[in-house]
Amino acid sequence: MKFHVTIMGCQMNVGDGDWLTRSLISLGFTPASEEEAELFILFTCSVREKPEQKVASELGRIADRHRDNPRAFVAVGGCVAQQIGQALWRRFPMVRLVFGSDGIAGAPRALARLAAEPGLRLSLLDFTETYPERDQPWPEDTVPPRAFVSIMQGCDNFCAYCIVPFVRGRQKSRGLPAVVAECEALAGRGAREITLLGQNVNSYGLDDAGDGTSFARLLDAVAAIPGIARIRFTTSHPKDLSDDVIARFADLPELCPALHLPVQSGSDAVLKRMGRRYDRAAYLLLVDKLRRARPDIALTTDLIVGFPDETDDDFRQTLDLVREVGFDSGFSFMYCDRPGTVSERMEPKIAQEVKSARLAELQALLDERLTATLAAQVGRTTEVLIEGASRRDGPTGPSWRGRDPGGRIVNMALPGVADAAGTIVRARIRQAKKHSLIGEAEADHD
Repeated sequence: MKFHVTIMGCQMNVGDGDWLTRSLISLGFTPASEEEAELFILFTCSVREKPEQKVASELGRIADRHRDNPRAFVAVGGCVAQQIGQALWRRFPMVRLVFGSDGIAGAPRALARLAAEPGLRLSLLDFTETYPERDQPWPEDTVPPRAFVSIMQGCDNFCAYCIVPFVRGRQKSRGLPAVVAECEALAGRGAREITLLGQNVNSYGLDDAGDGTSFARLLDAVAAIPGIARIRFTTSHPKDLSDDVIARFADLPELCPALHLPVQSGSDAVLKRMGRRYDRAAYLLLVDKLRRARPDIALTTDLIVGFPDETDDDFRQTLDLVREVGFDSGFSFMYCDRPGTVSERMEPKIAQEVKSARLAELQALLDERLTATLAAQVGRTTEVLIEGASRRDGPTGPSWRGRDPGGRIVNMALPGVADAAGTIVRARIRQAKKHSLIGEAEADHD
């Protein structure tokens, strides 16, 4: 059966989608375009209302396009599947499998069974007490320059606005040997960069399911694996970012000078109502420590505007924090109620027009920061890990796309190179575009 995977939401979904794709190929399924596919797999997000609404729109569109094919069916995974569950079956008859983040390990076999039994429907929505380990199939011709490795599942923080603990369950860390073994296998297949994934990687190993290994020790173990040139991780909760992890930015050359550190607000009053368990001063102290450990570190963040009872002064404090920290870039969102969360019951709510105006002002400031950050790279020499072909050719021929250590996208030509994916190229940045950089190779690639 031919299948097509659609990813919505976070990098955890990207990693899960990559794994499920490999698993289905190992069972004889064939990846295909949306037009050719008969099995459609959606990895979904319900952290905000808009992505959740997008799921319903996507399911309706698939049904309209493929309703005349009796073999066609849909599997819905991720947070929306966990939140809505079997109710998706009643609204969307083409949906025959719903699976949550803890149920994905059983999804390949479930899909094989569904392909063989057209009248069947299945759900994999139970939470587990330990991390559900998965087989790691790799097709023979797969060589990933960059790879995602999940180190944990779920979250114990219960921030006031966040639905994640309800749809991904409580925190469950993988054991150190399992994580290292997967990273070693990826390095053996040619992966140069590993991104470690979790809802709060800084608390890795400290839950009841973990083996007590700290996140800093895990970074040491992964950095020691031959062949791995770069390590990244996401996401970090500021309250759990330890001095040991900060020190690794100075001590481990493999650890990229880039960190996504969601602050959510610059107002202490709002942070307290959010249940974030740090204040503005504590966050700024982390920033100072990080920059002393690694002066060139690229810091990015998440910000929410319009949290219940956010005043104009609260919002101005957020703008001031963005300027004070000097983030390289950031993601900004309007607050929206999520079912079951503490903030759903908080009052007063902020009017939509006020939230929209605040979001526009904040995003304009973040865009200014991104423009300034990219412009500052022009004339510098950096190392670019080539991920694959660029979408556009350059003035001298085919162009390649990669990232610098700070995670910035760099497009560049490599004349005479037939396949550059997975190579690290020393390049001089000669131009900044709106969201990316243009580089020029300075030396032979490795």
